[in-house]
Amino acid sequence: MRRILQALAIASAFGSLIASAQPAPEVTLTRLDCGNGFNDQRRFSDTFAYSEPRMPFTFSCYVVKHGDDYMVWDTGYAPGSNPSAPKVTLGEQLAQLGIRPEQVKFVGISHYHADHTGQLDTVPGATLLIGDREWAGITAPTPQPSANVAGFKHWISGGGKVEPQAADKDVWGDGTVVILRTPGHTPGHQALLVRLKEKGNVLLSGDAAHFHENWDNNGVPGFNYDRAETLASLERLKQIAQNLKATVIIQHDPRDIGKLPAFPTAAH
Repeated sequence: MRRILQALAIASAFGSLIASAQPAPEVTLTRLDCGNGFNDQRRFSDTFAYSEPRMPFTFSCYVVKHGDDYMVWDTGYAPGSNPSAPKVTLGEQLAQLGIRPEQVKFVGISHYHADHTGQLDTVPGATLLIGDREWAGITAPTPQPSANVAGFKHWISGGGKVEPQAADKDVWGDGTVVILRTPGHTPGHQALLVRLKEKGNVLLSGDAAHFHENWDNNGVPGFNYDRAETLASLERLKQIAQNLKATVIIQHDPRDIGKLPAFPTAAH
């Protein structure tokens, strides 16, 4: 029996050495164009901080590659839905990257607004990673008025897998891609941390902030769900960015597009 136990211990140790010797999965991040337009900056402050009625606004989607797996983060407006909607679909851009929709394992969304969820049906086989309070707002008998319920019909009907998040989510369990709970703009809003080998840490804001001025001055739009939660989430993200020396990308701010390589090149 003693020899058997010793053999098992050696086998276990050897297995651990093999596992630790496996190379870490390659992680990359690619920005996709999911629309462009203008917005009234005055809408984005409940303290009347802005006076510009027309400022450039962009709508960004992202693809994270983790080894042989893929995750899409936000899906933009549906093409043709409004003047700001993209001319090239999410599916077409994935195809340019050599990615088939069925290869996308996860689709993570920052929140349930139409400019972030308009093309969810591009990846119906992906597991939906969504804040639990977002999911509750979508599936309530009387859904949240601002929620793009139609965009989620495939998952609401049970056609796709859903993982509502009550807290942060380490997507692949190795700390390289982490969904961060950042409520305030909406009840279950989320941001995304991607840790790249060469580029370093990248923080995608969702709509925790809509442009640099909101980020720098803790601006809160009057239409946000909760003011105190918005400020707490901004403070959290700023502390994460400082501690990890992360590149912060405000997803709606065109000035941040250049922080990642131009499509189809990925950041590594």
